[in-house]
Amino acid sequence: MMRNAFLMGLVGGQRAMTPLATVAIASARGQLPADNGAPKLLAHPLVAAGTLVLAIGEMAGDKQKTAPNRIVPIGLAARFITSAIAGTALVPKRERWIGAAIGGVTAVVASYPGWRARMATLPKYGQTPTGFAEDLTVLSLAAAIVRSKPN
Repeated sequence: MMRNAFLMGLVGGQRAMTPLATVAIASARGQLPADNGAPKLLAHPLVAAGTLVLAIGEMAGDKQKTAPNRIVPIGLAARFITSAIAGTALVPKRERWIGAAIGGVTAVVASYPGWRARMATLPKYGQTPTGFAEDLTVLSLAAAIVRSKPN
């Protein structure tokens, strides 16, 4: 039952704001399961727009050489929180705490192998191309998660 929360946690391990933006947009469009555990505020169009702006800003900032590593404490905290909220939105309301835990913990754990992979590819491909490859991967996965049938 928690597959989508887990998968969105994988997304959150790579991009902190993408899970929140994805579920906020899906919620505003009425595309989440009817009995989901998402906070009602998540469905507000301004919340969807704001989280989208933050996700785009994160993706743009990630291409900068001054971008902090995703495994710094504040980055891990952000990944946990946004993926936990996304996890609640992807599971039935009665299981929201389990969905939150799975989404948040998965994001923190997934941050490390994602960071190691990025660091390994940077010398050969550079900051911007590796960042765009990650963006494409996480956006594709996030879109597929919210389009899939509830788990």
